Amino acid sequence: MGKKLNESAKLVDKSKTYSLAEATELVKQTAKAKFDETVELHIKLGIDPKQSDQIVRGTVSLPNGIGKTRKVAVIAKGEKQKEAENAGADIVGADDFIEEIAKGKLDFDVLVATPDVMKDLSKVAKILGPKGLMPNPKSGTVTFEVAKTVSELKKGRVEYKNDAYGIIHCPVGKASFDKEKLAENIKTLFEAVSKAKPSSSKGQYIKSVSISSTMGPGIYVDQKM
Repeated sequence: MGKKLNESAKLVDKSKTYSLAEATELVKQTAKAKFDETVELHIKLGIDPKQSDQIVRGTVSLPNGIGKTRKVAVIAKGEKQKEAENAGADIVGADDFIEEIAKGKLDFDVLVATPDVMKDLSKVAKILGPKGLMPNPKSGTVTFEVAKTVSELKKGRVEYKNDAYGIIHCPVGKASFDKEKLAENIKTLFEAVSKAKPSSSKGQYIKSVSISSTMGPGIYVDQKM
């Protein structure tokens, strides 16, 4: 480990589970990089990630955003294009935009599409899919509610999904955030994941909760938030 990470690690007792207030204060102290580190929430779930009916996935709007303005692109037709533009979408298009994507131009962070253009968008699925940019109904990015979706994404709506090990990793803000704002975002995401428990999942659903900054150590958080 680097010198700074070693210094940060000494501040954290790995055998201790901290209250949310203690953890948010500590994660700010352990963020020693020269840039504004992202704070992530990690939730280890007691699910079988190999079972499709136990996948935990959804979206939630964090009250204080994530400290980053995402570039939102929209593929739609007619009036829906105007709705997207009025809502603040950075890129709006249809067939012309799909052609740009086919050429490898992926200058956006999130892509929203209306259901009626998904057939056309399938042409570039192999380009968007590996990058995690393919619109999906489960993540709320395939919708006719274009204006609402663009607005929420701009304000700080995030998508969460468990990985192959049954763990959810999701940004909840920046180290520069006030600890109260970080705590509010963490609690909001934790509650959303808690409510998303699959009916087929048995036993203990949430096994552990931790937070960390980009370059900092993990800090275990008490689930009683």
